[in-house]
Amino acid sequence: MHDITLVNMNLLYIVYADRVDRELHVPLGLLYLVSVLEEHGYRVDLRDYQLATGENPFDIEHTLAFLEDSAPIVGFSCMANLLPYTLLVAQALKARYPEKTVILGGTGPTAVERGILQKFDAVDIIVRGEGERTIVDLMDALTAGRDLHSVAGISWRSNGHPIENRPRPRITDLDALPWPAYHRLDMAAYQGYGVVTSRGCPYRCTFCSVAPIWEHQAVLRSVQSVVAEMRHLFETYGVTMFLLQDEYFVSDKGRMLDFCSALKSAGLPVHWKCFTRINLVDEEMLRAMADAGCVHVRYGVESGSDAVLRQVAKGFTARRAGEVIALSAQIFPEVDAFFIWGFPFETMTDFYKSVFQMVLFRNWGVRVLPCLLSFLPQTAIYRDYLAGKYGGQLYFCPDLTPEYVVTGHETSSAGHIAISTEQRPLFDFIAAHPDLFPGFLQWEPETNVRPKLKVLCDLGFYSNSSL
Repeated sequence: MHDITLVNMNLLYIVYADRVDRELHVPLGLLYLVSVLEEHGYRVDLRDYQLATGENPFDIEHTLAFLEDSAPIVGFSCMANLLPYTLLVAQALKARYPEKTVILGGTGPTAVERGILQKFDAVDIIVRGEGERTIVDLMDALTAGRDLHSVAGISWRSNGHPIENRPRPRITDLDALPWPAYHRLDMAAYQGYGVVTSRGCPYRCTFCSVAPIWEHQAVLRSVQSVVAEMRHLFETYGVTMFLLQDEYFVSDKGRMLDFCSALKSAGLPVHWKCFTRINLVDEEMLRAMADAGCVHVRYGVESGSDAVLRQVAKGFTARRAGEVIALSAQIFPEVDAFFIWGFPFETMTDFYKSVFQMVLFRNWGVRVLPCLLSFLPQTAIYRDYLAGKYGGQLYFCPDLTPEYVVTGHETSSAGHIAISTEQRPLFDFIAAHPDLFPGFLQWEPETNVRPKLKVLCDLGFYSNSSL
């Protein structure tokens, strides 16, 4: 008998007209929770919905069958794209098993906790922020039948009313955490193997949904701990390609050079990919990264317009982005450049500056990834919208789903989304709750989004994409 079932609801699942893109990534967040719970003597039932078989993973009955014989306490982890489906699953689970306690965590419910608790009785508790300390404290209280007012870092109902307990202080020593519970997975079933090297980001990009979750504070793991975990994964599971995808992996030159030196000294025959930042790299650092096995770097360029870059607080210029991308294309086999389009303050002149840079980068062999702006609820840009800063309105247009919140229910083809009759109820559900799912909405789509999308499609940027 398990004490808790933890369910990973984060899927990379994109349906195109001629194929399905489905790549399984090790669910690091839940594996950390499993490790700390097991350290405290709890019996954890781990279920990764990425591994659910079947032609259509987004069928409620199919999901309920996947959750059969789950523990009395069930915790779901999801990101914003699958928050709507996870809520529907929670409702169905609670209707069938009303005695179960349902917990929601992950980045998906961030900033809409109160709304979820007000509208969905199926969700009993929402864990905010880092979960390692909170989940143990919460399980101690639930299993002992204690009042939950003392559990920091949760939102819940007291006498039927949503309340928010005090925030839990950030974990400041990541080295002290146990490594993720890799032993609980069939690691050979996965294609993406990440390692957490830091948590949080000090930058305040106004569209970012991640840095606000960490309160714009970065905590770094030691280089020695990161390399030791990479050695463990290589020697135990044969992992030879690592994804170092936390937002602040490249935090400063000294730390990056130390990491590269330590990894080279370890003698591991491995390669790695990472996210980095235009204003934090130079040629010495990039060449050291390549020499230490980095084969793929990804940059958030966001715009080719300096006016837009200032508005979103990126901290660099379009000229500098061009210099760094050009240099990176000479050093690394693969370079990605992400652009965001559809900002309320992005004029067509601004947009064409981005398009010019996108075409230039593509000619250099860089993979250019345009992304329609997603107004996620924890972002500064969404708060500005609510304050009336932009004057226009957000609308729900299912055929314009932003890449960040593609759910897997859509069929993507040549820049447009098609919704089948069977999948329409999910999008009706989203449209019925715009306050909970603003990331699915678009600002003035007829004048701001569709004309720009046509340009990107005509230039081939959306011929084989998720939008």
